[in-house]
Amino acid sequence: MTQNKGLGKGMAAFFPDLIPDENEEVKEEVIDIDLNDLRPNPYQPRQHFDEKALKELAKSIEQTGVFQPIIVRPSSVQGYEIIAGERRFRASKLANKKTIPAIVRRFDEEQMMQIAVLENLQREDLDPLEEAEAYQTLMDRLHLTQKELADKLGKSRPYIANYLRLLTLPDVIKQKVQEKKLSVGQARTLLGLKNKKQMVLVAEKVEAEQLTVRQLEQFVNDLVHRPAVEKKEPSKKSRKSSYIQESERQLQDKFGTMVSINDKNGKGKIEISFMSSEDLTRILDVLNIKF
Repeated sequence: MTQNKGLGKGMAAFFPDLIPDENEEVKEEVIDIDLNDLRPNPYQPRQHFDEKALKELAKSIEQTGVFQPIIVRPSSVQGYEIIAGERRFRASKLANKKTIPAIVRRFDEEQMMQIAVLENLQREDLDPLEEAEAYQTLMDRLHLTQKELADKLGKSRPYIANYLRLLTLPDVIKQKVQEKKLSVGQARTLLGLKNKKQMVLVAEKVEAEQLTVRQLEQFVNDLVHRPAVEKKEPSKKSRKSSYIQESERQLQDKFGTMVSINDKNGKGKIEISFMSSEDLTRILDVLNIKF
């Protein structure tokens, strides 16, 4: 049969010597391999498989079988390792199949890792965090800059950079992105906050109040720039002490919203801003106040 053009075309920039030209006929033998002789690719970047989609594919395989062979390589231990097609492998097991059609190729460890990443990127099978990790893996293994990787993948450098920035998010926010509780746009906006604890608090606010990206951008902008504005407004006589300013900053980090301390001769008041009844409830929860 002919070379899998969908797979080969996207990898030619990385493997010009291993991937034939798309117009070149390459005959490869398809063999049936026992599912028990296969093991997943240890370099598979995709960590989450949609169970519902897998069951739907399994039902299709039960009725019509697997049309597109998976790609494997001989294992150094026993049987074969999957290079591309783990989803078809998993669905075939769900469908109680005994064998699966496969094409056997020979790749070393590094080539196998790179192909696994590229195959998933080309098929757009990865969630945003998995995609970001895939870009980082390719850069590390191939010693590429962001621009070099972008050129090879046919993407812009800012596109790659924006995904890589997601890797610096706190783990709890990464999980929200993977669970689709936060969008990529919302996650990137949270990166405008330098304090990770504050990021988490604001992320909870976004989820609770269903803030849009535009609303979140305005909220983050207010959080980031309000201290600078407050420094300009007071006169020298009424300028807040460094102790009060630091106290405001710590309270803002704790509550994930604007906090103002008005102090005069050791007495005064603390103002905590909230933007909705849900936001007030969130702040009361932080204070452990229950009604």
